[in-house]
Amino acid sequence: MTAVEDSKTGGNKTGPWLRRIALRSFLAGMGLLGIAYGADYSVFRYRLAAKRQPFGSVTVEHYYAVAHKDGKAEIIFDPPVQKTCVHSLFPHAGDPPCWFLIRHAEQRTNI
Repeated sequence: MTAVEDSKTGGNKTGPWLRRIALRSFLAGMGLLGIAYGADYSVFRYRLAAKRQPFGSVTVEHYYAVAHKDGKAEIIFDPPVQKTCVHSLFPHAGDPPCWFLIRHAEQRTNI
């Protein structure tokens, strides 16, 4: 095989092999994520049916940051409120997970 023939056939045989491994890894990751979500949802539904406190609450402080034309910012605070959260890894029933809400207890809105 000459250099000209090698360049015509592509010469790089690792491309399809590497693509196949990447695709299989992606599909395996998505499958594991789906299994984790399904298991988490099943545990949530069990806790809901057995009345084992699937919901919690976290105090959240919200404030607005209003930018003025002169470059200064005005901060307007809302009173703290209790938000409902779910004791799970993923959000369920329209509520965020408690572990996420605890880490984001201060919520800012830029205006």
